[in-house]
Amino acid sequence: MPCYFGSRVAEEELHLIGPDEIAYRLDLTPAQLKITWVALKSFADDFGHDERDVHAVVREVLDKLPGESALRDIDISRGRR
Repeated sequence: MPCYFGSRVAEEELHLIGPDEIAYRLDLTPAQLKITWVALKSFADDFGHDERDVHAVVREVLDKLPGESALRDIDISRGRR
């Protein structure tokens, strides 16, 4: 069962999602994708040695996204002026 941001999902339902199952799908614009990548990269870079579990999950998410070179030319202000 997917977990949708903003919806109230009972805690019991969250335990029905297996550790390797998809819990959420998200459609992003190019600008949103770039901001998400930059935020996660910054978040990962700030972790210390005591947060290896969190760092590993952040790295897994980053690995699912296009790399920095693919996102470099995205203009986040495009269409916002």
